[in-house]
Amino acid sequence: MRITGLGHAGMFIETAGGSILCDPVVGPTFFGSWFPFPDNRALDWAHFGNADFLYISHRHRDHFDPALMQKHVPKSIKVLLPDYPTDDLENDLRRLGYDNIIHTQAGEPLTFGELKIMVTPLRAPSDGPIGDSSLSVDDGTASILNQNDSHPLDLETLLRFSKPEAYFTQVSGAIWWPMVYDLPQDAKQNFARLKRDAQNKRAMYYIEKVDAAHVFPMAGPPMFLREELFRYNGFGLEDDSIFTDQRQFLAHMKQLRPKQNGYEFVPGTAVELNHGEISVTQTLYTDAEIDRIFDDKWAYLAEQRDSRQDEIAAEVASRAPVLAPDEMLAELKSWWEPLLRRGRIFRNGVGGAVRMTIGELDLVVDFPKAKVREFAGEETNYWFTIPADLVSTNIRDHEIDWSNSIFLSMQFGAGRIGKFNEFIYTFFKCLSRDRIEYVENWYAEQSDVSEDIQLEEWVVQRRCPHLRADLSKTAKIEDGVLTCSLHDWKWDLASGKCLSTHGHPIRASQAEDQLNREAAHPVA
Repeated sequence: MRITGLGHAGMFIETAGGSILCDPVVGPTFFGSWFPFPDNRALDWAHFGNADFLYISHRHRDHFDPALMQKHVPKSIKVLLPDYPTDDLENDLRRLGYDNIIHTQAGEPLTFGELKIMVTPLRAPSDGPIGDSSLSVDDGTASILNQNDSHPLDLETLLRFSKPEAYFTQVSGAIWWPMVYDLPQDAKQNFARLKRDAQNKRAMYYIEKVDAAHVFPMAGPPMFLREELFRYNGFGLEDDSIFTDQRQFLAHMKQLRPKQNGYEFVPGTAVELNHGEISVTQTLYTDAEIDRIFDDKWAYLAEQRDSRQDEIAAEVASRAPVLAPDEMLAELKSWWEPLLRRGRIFRNGVGGAVRMTIGELDLVVDFPKAKVREFAGEETNYWFTIPADLVSTNIRDHEIDWSNSIFLSMQFGAGRIGKFNEFIYTFFKCLSRDRIEYVENWYAEQSDVSEDIQLEEWVVQRRCPHLRADLSKTAKIEDGVLTCSLHDWKWDLASGKCLSTHGHPIRASQAEDQLNREAAHPVA
């Protein structure tokens, strides 16, 4: 088996039973903000596009590049479609002309001659754009797991497919916190360090659980080449950003697991696996060039910025004309108010008005009343400032996922009083009837009815209130605070209160109290 890095989460897998093109992206994406790091334009895209199978892990545009696919990927290619609850990705692909679709089943292996594959989807509201997935591949000569951005909860079932020799996984997340937030600089720096630490912990959790012989960090970070975003590359010019690169993560991994084999996986990296043997070579960049990219990163990024402003200008020119404030308000009212009326759990979860300043338009989304109206001067706990051309473009394109378009562009500002509210950002990725109904039902089904487990001196519900992870495997308790290691969410066990966001309480009691209750009410 031969795996060639294509940049970001992209790879080209050549096996004894056929080749698979995964997540090919050149970009730029998210309104011209994200570029693959390092530059991957010089790859032979015509060669890689001529694969037997196409696998798009999810709908994020840093994994799904329609312009690149239209140019280099034939319409006849067989598409491995993850088993998602809504048809958004399939509809996107069919609109591009890709109709040779293989509907995979969640966690069910498929065989094509000597090639065996399995696509494992995740379907929670916070999994990418309402869905993320991983790809397992085995052809008899080797087995790999391409986890990319996904954070699977049931690793035991996933790993029953086969023991992966090579493991490809995200270590630098796609998020805008805390960079765009209205915060003092020292608070931004502190939150950025905490976020990087949480990402490292999550990545190490999976690396330890998968326990593959060879680990390849990938799926980020991006390059930010717009002038106003350039300072947020990597850890940021002022240590207020969250994007750990491959070399930095491998150094961190080496400290914690000194015997673990880790490799830099950049555009053109070729990994050959054959019955336990491995070789790693570079086909696009020399070792000296790779050293300069990572060790003199700011100079490399500056060269990329100065040479690619034409791409940024072309993206800006493609945006929609800015709508007049009254027209924009009317468009958003007619689009969002029917969704708000269907989203009872969203309305209760937000519990107030969210202010949005969009160019000359100042509006609020009044979640309790299911209304979109002009701002009336009231106090709000959450607010956004967004350029009017981004909103006008999303209205023109009827983009149903603003979390993974406008927000990931980082071309906006945000502020809040109090905690993060998951329901706000989930609403902004559910701007269609199918999505709002799916997520409403998903939340409704999360009322916990699972068994309890004992962790140290506490009895707690087995399933995490966030994404249903098995806390017997992912929880740590310190000073009465439970932390789920998958996403670093925390709960005060004495009160059951979530310390990371509004809502999502946990059921918990001290083990001695539980025994006393059972003694007082014995089961006949």
